[in-house]
Amino acid sequence: MDAKNTMSISEARKRIFEIAEEVQKPDKYYTLTEKGKPKAVLMSAKDFDSWQETLEVMRDFPNLDNDIKKTNEAIKSGEYKSWTTLEELLAKEGFVVAEKTSKKYGISAKNQTRRRKSAK
Repeated sequence: MDAKNTMSISEARKRIFEIAEEVQKPDKYYTLTEKGKPKAVLMSAKDFDSWQETLEVMRDFPNLDNDIKKTNEAIKSGEYKSWTTLEELLAKEGFVVAEKTSKKYGISAKNQTRRRKSAK
């Protein structure tokens, strides 16, 4: 707990608008205390969202450092090309990838003729 970023909840209540502005600076936060014991931390919403996202990634990929290392080794060995598309990678890993449709959506000549007639 950093003493210069620690204050009582009572003091924080008096300075809440000033603190709210202060925590907008990068890596700035305040630890709020009650009876000398840490009770809460005040940080910017942006920093909080970033922490939440980091925790989510850590939960979803607990061995991320190892996964990145293995992937880089696979690229270096030629197992995966660095320009592999997502579809190619998914297919190689055994996922079923839907065929891309060749159907194009737009206005056909027939529909353009109908539109011209109805506009008259």
